[in-house]
Amino acid sequence: MLRQLSLALVFAALTLINASVHAEQKQVVGQFEIHYIALDSTFITPEVASTYGIKRSRYNGLVNITVLDTRQDGNPAVAVDIKGFAKNLLDARAELEFKEIREGQAIYYIAQVPFRDEEVIHFNLAIRHDNELNTSLKFKQKFYVN
Repeated sequence: MLRQLSLALVFAALTLINASVHAEQKQVVGQFEIHYIALDSTFITPEVASTYGIKRSRYNGLVNITVLDTRQDGNPAVAVDIKGFAKNLLDARAELEFKEIREGQAIYYIAQVPFRDEEVIHFNLAIRHDNELNTSLKFKQKFYVN
């Protein structure tokens, strides 16, 4: 239970930190809000990384996706199917392997992506939920080696 809360708190804190640095990172599609964040994996504690099989490295980033259904009370997270890839400015492409993490009512999808210092990574994702959501999400993130 404590480990479950720790990842939820880490991602919530990182989302707040990221939102204060950047505009809120979300895409609204119909009744769904798709929240996303990409960050350096060293922001995750070693304990949380170990629990969820995340490789912590100065050259490894994480992308985190959460989809909320705003039509329902409390805007609960929904299970989705996510596929996609990341590519750098030289068009080197890496397929993303998303892992679903469930913690109580929260559902997160995380994938790891390698990067170099000051590298801009472009993310291209396809997100589906039953017959209600079938959309793409594209965004970019500049990564820095700590």
